[in-house]
Amino acid sequence: MTETAYLSLLGDRVRALRSEHGLTRRALAAASGVSERYLAQLEAGEGNISVLLLRKVARAMSVPVESLVREEAPPQKCIALLGLRGAGKSTLGAKLAEQLKIPFVELDREVETEAGAELGEVFDMYGQEAFRRFERRALERVLAQHDRAVIAAGGGLVTDAGTYKLLLERCQCIWLKASPEEHMARVIAQGDMRPFKGRNAPGRPSALDEIRQLLADRDRLYGRADLVLDTSGKSARASLSQLISLVKT
Repeated sequence: MTETAYLSLLGDRVRALRSEHGLTRRALAAASGVSERYLAQLEAGEGNISVLLLRKVARAMSVPVESLVREEAPPQKCIALLGLRGAGKSTLGAKLAEQLKIPFVELDREVETEAGAELGEVFDMYGQEAFRRFERRALERVLAQHDRAVIAAGGGLVTDAGTYKLLLERCQCIWLKASPEEHMARVIAQGDMRPFKGRNAPGRPSALDEIRQLLADRDRLYGRADLVLDTSGKSARASLSQLISLVKT
């Protein structure tokens, strides 16, 4: 393994463990005494950190330093794409899976299979709490069936702590981020305003305002993903190229 590849692997491990512990980079910096800037370089595979500083980082996450420095690469995981509708999860996910020659799974479709009803009907008939149970069972089934796949997760999955924890542990999670206006434009282009029907009624927030609020409410949750790709103002081709580069580093 080259030095560059080893530093990249080391950075991936630190970032993944930080995510599993629910730590921001700032929080890990405070707990370890290693600067946030140094941690950012380390996670990007650009920081040739000393053994003593790496030991501090490991102790702050309560893991043995040996688990960070071993040379063998970790087993490949499924790739999970996170974000609101309009982020590009389905479009980019299908193309990424094709490039990697692995299955593509739309988790919402698996929820429909689990519930025996279309997505909207699941909410109407059973309510959100039951929907989340169907979603959890669908995810467990998908992970049991596939050692390697690209999974497009539902936009609200991150609000269920248990299901999101499972996703973070078993998958390389990537947040496909976009501006509220970009989300809105893509939803309109898809011709599917669900779940924004009736949002322009008197006294109700507009669809764009709702998207802004959802993004603000979920920013911290989506931010727990291993990687972030901002697709705002980019073509699908450009975003796919960046996404492929991210998962292959």
